[in-house]
Amino acid sequence: MSSNNPYNPTLVALDTPDLKQALKLAKNLASKVGGMKLGMEFFNANGPQAVRQITALGMPVFIDLKLSDIPNTVAAGITSLLPLEPFMLNIHILGGRAMMEAAVDAVNQAENLGYNRPLLIGVTIVTSMQDSDMQELGLVRNASDQVVHLAKLAQDCGLDGVVCSSHEIAAIKQVCGDEFKTIVPGIRPKGVSAHDQKRVMTPSEAIAQGADYLVIGRAITQASNPEAMADDIWRSVRHADL
Repeated sequence: MSSNNPYNPTLVALDTPDLKQALKLAKNLASKVGGMKLGMEFFNANGPQAVRQITALGMPVFIDLKLSDIPNTVAAGITSLLPLEPFMLNIHILGGRAMMEAAVDAVNQAENLGYNRPLLIGVTIVTSMQDSDMQELGLVRNASDQVVHLAKLAQDCGLDGVVCSSHEIAAIKQVCGDEFKTIVPGIRPKGVSAHDQKRVMTPSEAIAQGADYLVIGRAITQASNPEAMADDIWRSVRHADL
């Protein structure tokens, strides 16, 4: 991950359209976290050039656009992101097998195009959803069972891992193996509000479950002292990993 803390699993979500604020946070947190997650709010407001400004700081970047469309369009979208050199990007598993296989083919062309191959991660069920939401959508499985089912499908299609809640980590690792990556949002340190997340866990709890990367946004970026919060999280994570 970062040159300062190569094993730090924390990815800070810079979910803001304010480029100046995002750059300030990235600079201040660069030595305290493993990388930055740039989502739709940041990307739509600031574009690819702003991503380059973040990567220019030496930070690994997870481009979180949750691509979902017909296979050719998703593959082309991934190819257009490769020059930004993300270390990770994601797609929606519910886009189906053909779409996922086209996405895998696209990332596998990265080195032929002169870029590092990013990890390709599948979005399962977003952590703001719970069982009642699944029922409303007509999905017969509960949220946890659906996530595990989608993770296995993603692995079968050649993806490197999935975005899941902390509550599904152990089950996914059991079915897909330890090498299959789990990227976990909905992480809240003790005493921090869950906001709109439903399936949450503390950083140390998630690491103990086997999480590979922790996506943490407001708990750090809206803290009175973001750097101190990031340090606290890193200490708790290292302790959990012992």
